[in-house]
Amino acid sequence: QVQLVESGGGLVQAGGSLRLSCAASGRTFNNYAVGWFRQAPGKEREFVAAIAGPWSGSSTYYKDSMKGRFTISRVNAKNTVYLQMNSLQPEDTAVYFCAAKEGAARPSGYDYWGQGTQVTVSS
Repeated sequence: QVQLVESGGGLVQAGGSLRLSCAASGRTFNNYAVGWFRQAPGKEREFVAAIAGPWSGSSTYYKDSMKGRFTISRVNAKNTVYLQMNSLQPEDTAVYFCAAKEGAARPSGYDYWGQGTQVTVSS
């Protein structure tokens, strides 16, 4: 089992930045890819970005529309994955979730999920 806890959400004005954290505990974290997803009210959950574990080269994978504004990274010594979000817009308002899976960083196939953290961007 892998337990995931997100933090760092909050209220920010349009054009601002936030950094979300996903802290993992449980099994060896280095073998796991971690992805970030978001779900806005009334919409389906959407893939944002993912990063592979160091054993898989820590490669990253982004949804095309997120490239350039969002950056995913990880500090393995802290069992933590981050999502840096810049130039936030009201349409980025959503609950953001992190998830983990063994193997490559991909937009689907995740086995473990956190509870989510709310991000609200005001205009």
